[in-house]
Amino acid sequence: MALSLKIPFENSYSGLPERFYAKQTPEPVKAPSMIKLNGPLAEALGIDPGALAGPGGVEALAGNRVPEGADPLAMAYAGHQFGHFVPQLGDGRAILLGEVIDSRGERQDIQLKGSGRTPFSRSGDGRAWIGPVIREYILSEAMHALGVPTTRALAAVRTGETVFREAPLPGAIVTRVATSHLRVGTFQYFAARQDTEAVRILADYAIARHYPEAEQAEEPYRAFLEAVCRRQAQLIAKWLQLGFIHGVMNTDNMAISGQTIDYGPCAFMDEFHSGKTFSSIDRHGRYAYDQQPQIAQWNLARLAETLLPLLDPEEETAIEIANAVVGDFGNIFQKEYLNAMRGKFGLFSGEEEDLDLIGDFLSILQSCEADFTLSFRTLGKLIENLESDEAGALVRSLGDDSAWGPWKTRWLERIDRQPQSRSEAVDRMKAHNPAVIPRNHLVERAIQDALGGDDSRFMDQMIEALAMPYADPPKASIWTIPPRPEERVAETFCGT
Repeated sequence: MALSLKIPFENSYSGLPERFYAKQTPEPVKAPSMIKLNGPLAEALGIDPGALAGPGGVEALAGNRVPEGADPLAMAYAGHQFGHFVPQLGDGRAILLGEVIDSRGERQDIQLKGSGRTPFSRSGDGRAWIGPVIREYILSEAMHALGVPTTRALAAVRTGETVFREAPLPGAIVTRVATSHLRVGTFQYFAARQDTEAVRILADYAIARHYPEAEQAEEPYRAFLEAVCRRQAQLIAKWLQLGFIHGVMNTDNMAISGQTIDYGPCAFMDEFHSGKTFSSIDRHGRYAYDQQPQIAQWNLARLAETLLPLLDPEEETAIEIANAVVGDFGNIFQKEYLNAMRGKFGLFSGEEEDLDLIGDFLSILQSCEADFTLSFRTLGKLIENLESDEAGALVRSLGDDSAWGPWKTRWLERIDRQPQSRSEAVDRMKAHNPAVIPRNHLVERAIQDALGGDDSRFMDQMIEALAMPYADPPKASIWTIPPRPEERVAETFCGT
């Protein structure tokens, strides 16, 4: 029986030399069924959502059938994992079906994650259980709505099979969409093999796909490295602005495109703490909230190392170029961070004291264990109406003491030094401080509902709420209320 689903594949990565990947078809599953389909994203990719939701579409999303025009493969890459280099990792549980050109003219990968063993699986089974699939779907779509560069979720399906981890669990597959799956670790894979030709081919491919302006530069590979550094600075600044912790910033989890990729033990903070971690395997806080800029720079240094033969034929000169580019990351990040955080405080321009103003407020939040998202969303109420219930609640949570009182005075004076009105400052704050984020306890509830059966209603409701994170929800909405002490999620886990 022919597969009626039509996907307008236009593949390019499979045209690269064979050592870049392993051709691999997904392993069929027993009884696939749909959990969630992202209809608007399907349309943007030129795919009929109705066909994708039908039996043939579900079969394709589960890997039981390969759509016409697909060229399935597992990508090769290496990576530093918690600082330790592993020369061969690769797609051990993911298959790149192929690429399409979306409605904006941008090339997008379509990948099945959890689709079975590949030559890179090592001792793994290549499968995923339903928990990390739901987490990735919810978190990636939330990040998209929040305005953060990210991979996206096209669909989540059950496999009808059991995956064995610490206990038997229902299996699932997420279909991930990305502007590409090129990673720092992809470059490291070939550099570790001293395959300079492959590094050059990969760099040329990445430039053509993501940074075409670098082709016209006097030093294209330096321009490429500078562009990747700039996008990573912008990305990490957005993470910190929103209280997001990736949790596993290995070099194989840093996308060359500047998108957030690989949603494993990630989470949004509830109560603020600068050294906050969630990942169950991050025992020493390597990837804590406040370490993310430094780790990004460290990862970019590893990328620069792979590009040395391309930066200049003289090694010493190449190292000087790499050090100059990566060394400037801190300055670029600082500017991006200040721009992102000024919006949270209703500031339109910069003053020298802004960094201290920002840092002092974060210190107050940490000392009071105040909720990060709710505190910032409510801060504007102090401008709108000092007597409002929300403003009063914020004051009570922070305490009108020797720290909070003087800080509030400084902040309001800073607001009033601007040519913009207080009303304009409030609007700016609302546009930079979401009311709704994918809170950990609610994500866990969606997962537990799915574990308990086929009920995805709560997940559907959550995704609907997350689609408009900056809008004012109804009062007492469950999507905006921090968790009770017994609901707090202390640890999150990788999807393997």
